[in-house]
Amino acid sequence: MKIRPLADRVLVQRLKAETTTAGGIVLPDTAKEKPQKGKIVSVGQGKVLDDGTRQKMQVKKNDTVLFTSYAGTEVKIEGKEYLIMSESDIMAVIEE
Repeated sequence: MKIRPLADRVLVQRLKAETTTAGGIVLPDTAKEKPQKGKIVSVGQGKVLDDGTRQKMQVKKNDTVLFTSYAGTEVKIEGKEYLIMSESDIMAVIEE
């Protein structure tokens, strides 16, 4: 199944949560925070501006991004969890 977000929305798959701290302490499931980092699976065509043109998206498929804590809406597609969020909820692209 293919999902294509509309306008300036993106479909993001969260990256796995860290299981240990930097000091080597193993975290139980209750102490793990949801990561604010993910990989873009699909992007929309861009926001339609007042003059009718489309604003170009700054992110693309397969970019690794950082997003705000409460960004997007969680959805489950074919057993996998994703976030659909506005491009403005993305704070940065991680370049490796």
